[in-house]
Amino acid sequence: MAELLPLLRDRRSIRAYDETHVLADDELAVLLEAARWSPSAGNSQPWAFLVGRRGDEAHRAFVELLAPSVRRWAPAASALVFTLNQVASGPEDDALGYSDYAQYDLGQAVAHLTVQAGALGLGVHQFAAFDHDGLAELAAVPRHWRVTTGLAVGLAVESELAERTRRPLSELAFAARFGTPVAL
Repeated sequence: MAELLPLLRDRRSIRAYDETHVLADDELAVLLEAARWSPSAGNSQPWAFLVGRRGDEAHRAFVELLAPSVRRWAPAASALVFTLNQVASGPEDDALGYSDYAQYDLGQAVAHLTVQAGALGLGVHQFAAFDHDGLAELAAVPRHWRVTTGLAVGLAVESELAERTRRPLSELAFAARFGTPVAL
């Protein structure tokens, strides 16, 4: 039987970051490149990112928008990255529904960024507990884009890693009918 890549098997959603780690320019660039090269419907690449590195003005402003539950751990990450997906062709287009797959495509881009972070020895924690409208206003996000999620990126404090659990495949993968397990 083929083995799951350790990079995927060992991934964690980090809540304790090394506050001395600095995300280098080349590391940030390769993370964003990993997202950029992700597949998308019609090669539309309907995603964008807002990036703040710990200590810079963007990071300080982003921290103010975090919910208290996230503010307890995310500011220590080397970078806060916020994701956006395109919802219309342009700001004058009131018809939402630019692509039925834009959020899916964004999810793939974030997954690629997350795997690349793991290859660099970094951890990523995705979150949604922040002021989405406040971030859109702060960053002057155009009307045809939607603020979606946040990512904390940095070097994990190993002693803080919790045991990882997953639901069994029998609850996730089905044959021709929902609830009918796939024969493996």
